[in-house]
Amino acid sequence: MYLNVHSQYSLRYGTMSIETLVDEAIARGVTQMALTDINNSTGIMEFMRQCDKKGLKPIGGIEFRRQKKLLYIGLAQNREGMKELNDFLTEHNLSQTEIPDAAPTFQNAYIIYPFSFAGELKANEFLGIRFDEINKLYGKNLSAIKDKLVALQPVFVLDKVEYRLHEYLRGIDLNTVLTMVTCNDKCTPTDMFMPPGVLEAKYSRYAFILDNTRKLLDSCVMDYPKGRVNLNRQTFSGNKKDDRELLEKLAMKGLVYRYGKNNKQALAKVRHELKVIFELDFCAYFLITHDIIRYSMSQGYYHVGRGSGANSIVAYCLKITDVDPIELNLYFERFLNAQRTSPPDFDIDYSWDEREDVQDYIFKRYGRDHTALLGTMSTFKDRSIIREIGKVMGLPKAEIDGFTDATRAAFNRDNAVFKKITAIYERMANMPNQRSIHAGGVLISEDPITYYTALDLPPKGMPTVQWDMYEAEKIGFDKYDILSQRGIGHIKMAVKLIEENQEKKIDIHQVKKFMKDPVVNAQLRSGNTIGCFYIESPAMRQLIRKLNCDNYLILVAASSIIRPGVASSGMMGEYIKFHHAPDQVNYLHPVMEEQLKETYGVMVYQEDVIKICIHFAGMDGTDADILRRGMSGKYRSKKEFDRLVERFFEEAKKLGRPDNIVAEVWRQVSSFAGYSFSKAHSASFAVESYQSLFLKTYYPREFMVAVLNNYGGFYNRYLYVHELQRSGAIVHLPCVNNSDAIVNIHGVDVYLGFVGIHGLEATLMELIPDEQKANGPYQSLEDFIRRTNIGLEQAITLIRIGALRFTGKSKKALLWEVHLLLGTKVKPTNDTELFQLETKNYNLPVLLNTKLEDAYHEMELLGFPLSMTIFDLLETEYRGELLTNDLINHVGQTVKMVGRYVCEKTVHTKNNQKMWFGTFLDAEGNFFDTVHFPNRTPAYPFRGQGCYLMLGKVVEEFGFASIEVLKFAKLPILTNPVID
Repeated sequence: MYLNVHSQYSLRYGTMSIETLVDEAIARGVTQMALTDINNSTGIMEFMRQCDKKGLKPIGGIEFRRQKKLLYIGLAQNREGMKELNDFLTEHNLSQTEIPDAAPTFQNAYIIYPFSFAGELKANEFLGIRFDEINKLYGKNLSAIKDKLVALQPVFVLDKVEYRLHEYLRGIDLNTVLTMVTCNDKCTPTDMFMPPGVLEAKYSRYAFILDNTRKLLDSCVMDYPKGRVNLNRQTFSGNKKDDRELLEKLAMKGLVYRYGKNNKQALAKVRHELKVIFELDFCAYFLITHDIIRYSMSQGYYHVGRGSGANSIVAYCLKITDVDPIELNLYFERFLNAQRTSPPDFDIDYSWDEREDVQDYIFKRYGRDHTALLGTMSTFKDRSIIREIGKVMGLPKAEIDGFTDATRAAFNRDNAVFKKITAIYERMANMPNQRSIHAGGVLISEDPITYYTALDLPPKGMPTVQWDMYEAEKIGFDKYDILSQRGIGHIKMAVKLIEENQEKKIDIHQVKKFMKDPVVNAQLRSGNTIGCFYIESPAMRQLIRKLNCDNYLILVAASSIIRPGVASSGMMGEYIKFHHAPDQVNYLHPVMEEQLKETYGVMVYQEDVIKICIHFAGMDGTDADILRRGMSGKYRSKKEFDRLVERFFEEAKKLGRPDNIVAEVWRQVSSFAGYSFSKAHSASFAVESYQSLFLKTYYPREFMVAVLNNYGGFYNRYLYVHELQRSGAIVHLPCVNNSDAIVNIHGVDVYLGFVGIHGLEATLMELIPDEQKANGPYQSLEDFIRRTNIGLEQAITLIRIGALRFTGKSKKALLWEVHLLLGTKVKPTNDTELFQLETKNYNLPVLLNTKLEDAYHEMELLGFPLSMTIFDLLETEYRGELLTNDLINHVGQTVKMVGRYVCEKTVHTKNNQKMWFGTFLDAEGNFFDTVHFPNRTPAYPFRGQGCYLMLGKVVEEFGFASIEVLKFAKLPILTNPVID
């Protein structure tokens, strides 16, 4: 009798999960029911799986609402009916129009209106009457509607306790306190499953209503295929035989391009992979990915193919990736094999400003009916739940802050209000909160995608499915990951700037040549990698120097061992130690030597962990694949991962492995959870790192300008300007006659762009250079004002940053002049003037600016000084006892150093105490690193940007010197002589 059931996917309304709904229905003797979540079909496929698993007949539907008002409920008679309902909701979501009061005519779906509906009913339409509305039938002639009445018993909550949870959810949704949630804002307390026979008893005087309801439900059949099926586009060319022939042709052509005509090893590997691809029916997947790459390359876009897909030599030959699987001894089975429990996918990165065009091509090439972006489902989590509950309870902000403060945990434990919040929190934790969009997943389906979901239109503006990657996989969809990153933007723009500024064309894809270049490798070994993709962070630069990393293969390993799993387990230190002394490796077990000799017995990659689980612990490939997914964090819960602990120990014991060795191997394995890379993924990162490094080595000025114009990387903007200056560039402040919106470069002269000026309006950033290029340089302040129609406040900003210095007048004189021009007058228009009248000139006293004033202006408007260095601004002339380059000669000594703050990283010790790692520049502009231990450091040691004086001990590890700080204080700077 339940044709209006809601799950948690009725966001911030329903309280039960799909699994709970099904279990509760079965417990009450229900044999069939309809899931009708509010304005979405997120849970329909999951609902059908659960029902099939537990013997309940599922019926799909959607409850259509406008704001709070229930309009009607749609029930699918079959698969086609579900598509009709999804199409209807999709149309309104994508066009962003309101759902109408009356439903359209559906061919394969029923519509149930609330009993208050006064319109004429169509053949497929019914009136739903609640049990508490039965009295409205008393004494009425029902002949006209007798066949149209059905029992409407909504289900939103499990019991009275969950009804209270429902009220809190409604308060969160409406952003109001609990007492302000009205009856119209929430369901009724009886909107739940009833004990067996109770609902039938409610309608006993009108048994025909129950008959109508049963007949309606009986006529609905969700005729979808059972189990996981492949719902992706089945062919690329329209014919599977043609697909096979085309893929083979493209692979063989690419084989010659990558390896020449006589490489027997590569040929054998390509043929082996093609056989597996054919057998597993993945031709279309490879061809569609190749088609996307072909399009993007035709547009001049640069891409990076990474992830496990880079294990495939066929992908390498198709130019999907640039990683040579033979060179790195990668094995294809990590990407695609018959034992995998999940579909493979390629990760394709584009520049941040090119990805949307690639996505647009996919939609147009494969059709909007068959293409959609992948969604995500965010959940209520941790402190955010406590804050939301506290607001609904009407608690003051200070009290809520106290409940989320980890340091007050002991005090809060006995607080009655906190106990109440905790009880609600425990029920709400991990419930779906809102639908969003996946970072880059795209689905391409064989059948129209609305058979399986309605579509949303997030701010990105492209149709998006209503479920996430986990559900997509279970339903039968493989995603295409079309991602973006800043690093590719750096490379793309740098190549363009080199061609424009130096008239040199760079083939950035000659990566193997870069890898053999001794100058590039020397740059890598020095750790001078600021701006370079994935290798610019302090931790990565330290690791590179400790490893004396000067080649691609070591960099591939470094790209993976920097990950938290390897680092926190202590294995990173072991790797570095044995890298310098490979003859001292003491392998835990012969299997470790056999499988991990390349990495000195250390598990560095996902593949290493899989190898150990199979060869050391005797686990099968399926469990190894589940473990791989666990290591990547690609599971909804840790149940699968935790189950493998017991399995690991059991199987290892059968093989006679010593208990203590098994325990240590498992410790190393488990430390990888959520933090490991596949070797191919690290290799892809290392390829991009080499491309960045080549550009930085030979064309540092253009490269750093590209980094700045693509919004930097790991560090603040000033550090990249500092790197520009170190490369020999003459960096100029923004200028209305020389600057563009973004940073530009001409020879060695670099002009900062208007984009970096705080408070400058976006329209002016483009208008000022466009007007200058169209009609020539600005001649004076008055000419600039007339041509740009700028207002007083914005003109003052440009004067203070020095952007009108071409006039030859001081800032103070210009400020006087701009107030005369704009201060008491209506802003001049840029209409054509019949006569141009000269402005009167006044004799002013000499108004000069000091460098110190200018530096303060720059710190305010750019975020850093350019006219002076931060060291020149210090009150003291003291620069420390020694500089970075001399640190290594004072190991073990206590020294004083002065450094400009670059960045910090906070970590927690095993005792949950805070410690810090800092990075600084000395007075010569060279980096040095610091360690701040808890017992020697104030509670909040860093005080933001500026210079610090530190007393510390020089320590050394693998030739890399740093400072263990004992005392630490920020140094004062000169006072601003003028307050504007």
